[in-house]
This record gives sequence, structure tokens and C-alpha cells, in this order.
Amino acid sequence: MQGAFSRLHMTDHETTPDLTTPVQYLKGVGPRRAELLERLDVRTVTDLLFFFPRSYQDWSELVPLAELEEGQSASVCGIVQKVELRPTGRGRTMLTVTIADHDQQLSALWFNQPYLKDRFQAGFPVMFSGTFQQRKGRWEITHPQVVHLEDDEDPPVGQILPVYPLTEGVNQFQMRRLVWQVIEDYTAALGETFPVSFLQAHQLLPIHEALRQIHQPADEESLGNARRRFVFQELLVLQLALAIRRWNRTERSRAPALPSSAKIHSRITRLFPFQLTADQEQAIEEISHDMGQEVPMNRLLQGDVGSGKTAVAEYALLQAVAHGWQAVLMAPTEILAIQHARTVTRDLQNSRVRIALLTGSLSAAERTERLAQIAAGEVDLVIGTHAVAQEGVEFARLGLVIIDEQHKFGVQQRAVLKQAGLDPHYLVMTATPIPRTVAMTLFGDLDTSTLRQGPHQQTINTYCEPAEKSEQWWDFYRKKLREGRQGYVISPLVEQSEHRDLVSVEECFEGLTNGELSDFRLGLVHGRLPAREKEKVMQDFAEGKIQVLVATSVVEVGVDVPNATLMTTVGGQQFGLAQLHQLRGRIGRGKHTGYICVFAEPANSEAEKRLEAFVGTTDGFELAEIDFALRGPGELFGFRQHGMPPLHIADLSRDMELLIEARTVAQQMIDTDPGLADPELAKLRHMVLSRYGRSLELGDVG
Repeated sequence: MQGAFSRLHMTDHETTPDLTTPVQYLKGVGPRRAELLERLDVRTVTDLLFFFPRSYQDWSELVPLAELEEGQSASVCGIVQKVELRPTGRGRTMLTVTIADHDQQLSALWFNQPYLKDRFQAGFPVMFSGTFQQRKGRWEITHPQVVHLEDDEDPPVGQILPVYPLTEGVNQFQMRRLVWQVIEDYTAALGETFPVSFLQAHQLLPIHEALRQIHQPADEESLGNARRRFVFQELLVLQLALAIRRWNRTERSRAPALPSSAKIHSRITRLFPFQLTADQEQAIEEISHDMGQEVPMNRLLQGDVGSGKTAVAEYALLQAVAHGWQAVLMAPTEILAIQHARTVTRDLQNSRVRIALLTGSLSAAERTERLAQIAAGEVDLVIGTHAVAQEGVEFARLGLVIIDEQHKFGVQQRAVLKQAGLDPHYLVMTATPIPRTVAMTLFGDLDTSTLRQGPHQQTINTYCEPAEKSEQWWDFYRKKLREGRQGYVISPLVEQSEHRDLVSVEECFEGLTNGELSDFRLGLVHGRLPAREKEKVMQDFAEGKIQVLVATSVVEVGVDVPNATLMTTVGGQQFGLAQLHQLRGRIGRGKHTGYICVFAEPANSEAEKRLEAFVGTTDGFELAEIDFALRGPGELFGFRQHGMPPLHIADLSRDMELLIEARTVAQQMIDTDPGLADPELAKLRHMVLSRYGRSLELGDVG
């Protein structure tokens, strides 16, 4: 994907043909190495120019072994003298690599990493970086940072070395030499993206200087300035794309005006058997205002678990119906769609609103009848899965589309409901609170409403334990079941897989039925069961016929059983932090306190931090930021799923200030020049359309 980023920087091919030179024709490459570089998406000279380092090694202060000091953090260089791997008992090992600098020696130690032995060879130069200690008159360092030098390579004293992504068959020395070669020979052929006045106004390095300093930094300050240039450029291009999207929606799209009124508000709220919270009232006011305009609403409703998003969605649906327009509520799974249909039908039982469920499990005859009713306008509210967005579904007057758990839909699925003529209003919902930087990127063209405090949230006591401590928990679990409560048991797997140490949900069900919960009524549900069977189990659980529901994460959203106060999660290390929080949100939804115990065997420090955070707070917004810091935006929401190319140099967890600056600048540019028609911005406009044109075509639903 690095190549996709770099190609946006090409100037016109006819005037600068050298920039498109295939790498195989560069000195020292050839066809074989060119094939290896292609694995890194490096095919041309331009790809190499913009093949940014993934990190750096600072060798600006190389210290001779004779001048080392106890506890000093430094870098040293020497020739490998000896490589020794020996066992230390109980399957553990210690690797010792001894290097020499003139008459001084130093030993580097690695514990339980025997695979490193083959990376060192006697007689070759190597550089170590870290904190050094003296032991028995000799210098030692444990688990140092390492740079392997070629036999003819001089130690890079005083340099900051780039560290590039690699593939098998290409080492760092070769990659550095190749990139530095094209920097010298081809940088001058590149055209500048920004006008000189823009560079000066935003304190950005010119492209030629920035490229040299990102690959060959003179010092930390120069590296920081070079990185700033490219991070700002990448984020500005993204923010311009989002700003153009917003402008297109505002200026070119039209929707039916469906305003609220005192009469409509009274009629809707009278149907609710509960009092709206202050957050719900605020969100409803924002949504009602948007729906009253002739510009299509494009709003994100995010809320913590149990914060009452469904009630806000119902209000918006009924506001559309009050004006004689149809409305759609789409959910990512059939279980959730059925749950929504059940909830809405219950809340609207005293109204004349006509509701239809449209899912993939309908028979052909049922589907044909349902589609005819929708097309004829005989249905007011359609609740369903992605089946709602399939070909052949036609609406008489579609005024509003609400998409629940919208990050589980691709852009194409969401955009299908956009119709000729007037566009519907869009409201997309998520029960996974979104970190601020992600909201400004993946969802940067949406207005946002937020629900923090729910109407019926109880205290949920959260525990995390190793599997061997389960007996005491099951005693407590059984006690609460005998008191009349219900519970969940969650497993990450449907059936046994290569994870031999994990118990599948089917094995879990069988084991509990014959073991810890043999005195109770259990039900099993997972994604591979037939839809009608899943619905029957869920209904029996809701009605109390089943006391314990053994399930996968298929129940993580939408399932609302107020009497369920218990949850046991096995294999907890397999779940993400947001997913664990969603699962926890299934309990404590009634008048009784909730209890959840996660049994986990974390394999690394990230998993440990994730579980510590989960136990430490029940605030979904706080957990979202922690999860974002631990895992980054790609794993949380998936740029590809949103139809957007991934970021290559910007890091949303560290570049918040630049993101805010880029967003402000982009909006100012589009306010004054919506089409970026200024000839001085021609290259920037081309870059925006080349990188995000497809996303722009798919439109305005985030």
C-alpha cells in the first residue's frame, strides 16, 4: 500500500518520465531483487522516494567501549567474537554474543530467544544500543537494540539511521543504500504539491528538503520537521476529501423536510413507557433539527452500552412516519434485527404504525409479499438486516434510514439505499464509543450526537481470574440463579479449532450441562444456527424458560433481558476491549446488580493491559481511548471496510494536534474554494481525487 500513497505525488509522466522508472533498472537491483521489492509495493522510483521508514535508530553518539560508564545509555560498535547459546533449566535458554572494540570486550545477553543465534556471525561488525552494566570486570548489556552492519560498511557514527519495512531477501543496509541512491538522483524531478505561500503559512518544509530529511535526517529536529510535512499533507488530503463530501451533501443533495412540532413530539413521547434522559432529549433535539431541513441528515449517534439509543432511534423513525414517509432500521445481524422489531412493536403497540421485518431467512413467498407491501407504501417502518439494501427492494417514499452498529456495514451496503430524486435522511448508530481522532477521520463527514448516561444502568461488578480459580465463582453463579436471576456464559469459538487451549461454545455448553450447571435450564446460541432456531432460543431466554444462555459474541449488541445479571466469559484474552465492554452491557439492565467474571490467560502485556482496563472502569468512552492507544484505529474499525485507504505515515494516537490543524485548514479551503479550482492547488486537488475519489462517489453515509 505504500506505493499507492507515493504514486499520488507523481508529476506529469510526460515531463518527468524518470520518476516512473521501474526499480529493476536501478543500479544493484535487477529483476530478482525487483520481485522482492514488489512484495513491499515498491515498483518504481517514486515508490522508493515515498517508502517511509517505520522507525529510526539514533547512532549520533557512538561511545568506544573504553569510555563506557556504569548505567550509561549509549551506542557501541564492535566485531563479533563469539556466539554461545546454552540452557538455563526448565526449557529456558541464554544467548551470549561477545563483541570486541580494540582490546575491550562486551557481552550482550538474551534470555529465552534462541532463534536470535543465527543472526550473529563471528567476524562481522554489529552495533548495540541500550544501558550498560559492569559485572566481574566486564561490560554487559541485556536485550540491546541491534544493527547488523555489512562487512564493508562503516559504523554510522553521528547518524540517525532509518529503519525500513523489509521482506525476506532484502536487508536494511541494502534498502538504505537503494533509497539514498534515488534521493540523490531523482528528488529534483519532483514537483511541489503546495504553493510557496502555503508552505510558509503552515511552517512546512519544501518537498525536496522534507524527502531528504525523512530518509537522511541530520538531527532530531530536522527529522521532526520532515515528518510533520508528510503527516500534515496526508491528514490534509483526508480532511479535504471529507470536507468536499460534506459540501456536496449540503449543496447538491436534497431530502424531504420532516420537522418536528409540539404536537408530533407529544404524540411520540406518549407512546414511550419511560421518561427520556437529558442526553436522549438533547440527541432528539439535534436529530429533529436535521430532519427538518431539506439537506439530508448525516448524523452519527454514539452511546455507551445501555444509554438508550433505541428510544432515540424510535423517535426519529416516528418523526418520519408522522409526515407520511417510510423509514428503515438496519441491523448487522438477524438476532439484532429481531430484537429491534420486538422492542419497537412493544413500544408502538398503541399506535397505528405498520411495521415489517425483512431478513434473509424469509421464505420466497414471504419476501415477495413483504416487498410488494413496502413498494405500495403499505408499510411505514421496515426493520431488517442487509437484506433491506439488496436489489429488488423498492420504497414508495423513503424518508429516513437508520443503521445500527454501522461500523459492521461496508460503505457499499450503506449507500445502496440512496435513491434517485430526494435522498433519505441518514442516522448511523454505534454502541462502541469512538475515539476522538477516529471520529474526525473515518466519520469526519458526519455530525455527532452522544449519549453517555443510560436510563437503567446498574452497578456491574467486574472480575478477571485465571481458569483455576473458577470453583468459587461457579458457587456464586449458582446461588444467584437460585435467587431467580439469569445469566450468560460466553465463549470466543463456535467449535474447536487450532486454539487447542480454548473451549468452544459447544464444548462449553456440553460441559456445563453435565457439570457446574447441571441443575439449571441451559440454551445454546451462535452464528451458525438456523435463524428460526436462534430466535426460539433467544425468545425462551427473554421469557425466563432458559436460565443460562451459552453463546458466542453474537449476543454482544442489542440483546435486552433485564433479569440477566450474571456473565461468565471464557477465553477472555481472545476478545477486544470494546467487545468485552459490549458483552458486559448485556447484564445489569434491570433492577438488580450485575456480576461478570472473565477467565483469561493473557499471552502478552497488551492483553494484560486490556483486561486491567476492563476491570478498572465501566466507562465505555474511557475504554475506547485505551483500546485505541493499545491497538490503533485499523483493528478497531478497519479503514478498508469503510472504503478508505489506510494512513501510511500519520499516527492518529500521536498526531492529534496536526489532525485538528489539518481539519481546520481543509474546512477553510473548501469554504472559499469548494472545488479546489485555484490553479495553484491543481496538484493537491488531483491528490485528493486520486486517493479518495472512490470514497467520494460512494457518498455521504460515513
